[in-house]
Amino acid sequence: MGNVKWFPQIYKTYYRERILDMNVLGVINLMNEKPFLKELTEHRCLASVPFAGRYRFIDFTLSNYMHAGIKQVAVFTNGKFRSIMDHVGSGKEWDLDRRTGGLFIIPPVYPDEKTNGDIPTFYEYLEVFRRTPAETIVISPGYHVGKIDYQDAIRQHEKGQADLTVFYKEYNGTPVKKPIYHTCLFREDGRMKDIELYTTPYTGDPICLETYIMSKSLFIELIEYCYRNSEYDFLKDGIKANLDQLHVKGYSFQGYMPFIDSIESYYASNMDFLNPEMIRSYFYDQWEICTKVKHEAPASYAATSNVSNSFIANGCHIQGTVENSVLFRGVTVKKGAVVRNSIIMQKSEIGEGAYLDNMITDKQVKISENKALIGDTGPKVVKKSEMI
Repeated sequence: MGNVKWFPQIYKTYYRERILDMNVLGVINLMNEKPFLKELTEHRCLASVPFAGRYRFIDFTLSNYMHAGIKQVAVFTNGKFRSIMDHVGSGKEWDLDRRTGGLFIIPPVYPDEKTNGDIPTFYEYLEVFRRTPAETIVISPGYHVGKIDYQDAIRQHEKGQADLTVFYKEYNGTPVKKPIYHTCLFREDGRMKDIELYTTPYTGDPICLETYIMSKSLFIELIEYCYRNSEYDFLKDGIKANLDQLHVKGYSFQGYMPFIDSIESYYASNMDFLNPEMIRSYFYDQWEICTKVKHEAPASYAATSNVSNSFIANGCHIQGTVENSVLFRGVTVKKGAVVRNSIIMQKSEIGEGAYLDNMITDKQVKISENKALIGDTGPKVVKKSEMI
């Protein structure tokens, strides 16, 4: 079924000269997430994994949409979406709390069943796409940590009169243990030739970011056609299988975006934010990254505290020593405790005299007095709400 070809008709007349008014529907597709981060995704989806002290992965995509002026966003969930609903709420922090358009969180069609792809759910909710006044659709996953300028991407998409634009980034991560990435291949004229699924990339290989731009009419026709033919994966059956019939171009993302595919790469990406230049470029240059507001007090530091080269979020209370670490909101480090080279998530408590090195503790973890935890061969994870 993956070789079935679709012959476009209506969408050929879609493109015309017009001012970019950002009449766009932004879709965040959480249906194809992989359990890259093991313990950190036992109780949450990948998009809601905490990152960089105050944020969740999904904050970056939502903030990029906000910067582009996208006022309609649909989040298609799969399993474990309670944390997404709690974090995103009405979308107020991303200017999506509005009467027209705004934020829509789409629940899974069959929440108790394991699904193989995104096409069946897109098909069940096609009315969402038919009713939107948007003429253009942007689809992105919810776990990319990058500042993508969708205004620029849509302009290039329209200027090149592409039927569909696929975002890609040259691979610059560490060697992967499993073939989890999709590699893009291009013709000499810049059109996309093929997408090799589940590859083991080398440095410089163009990796598909599973982010796309297309017209609404094209998207609807693709979904309807694939569903009628019992296809289930939009990338494989909607895009890859129709590359010969569609004018598909690539959009190269040149900015910083870590390839997070393991606990080790997650740890390293968080530690990158201990670099002041990284903090400045992400949270002060161009546009801001917004997140859920907690209305907590600033971090407090006792006379016994000793903090160096660390990212300390608001609401923390530091009495002990913190070095080269990322502390999320509301963390308590008690007197005599030492936290080194670690990531401590929201409302965790490090007891008196405890010692942590090369650790990741999930939310609401409590480490007892004088307990020593060291990640010897790599960062070690303590699961959510555990008491050690």
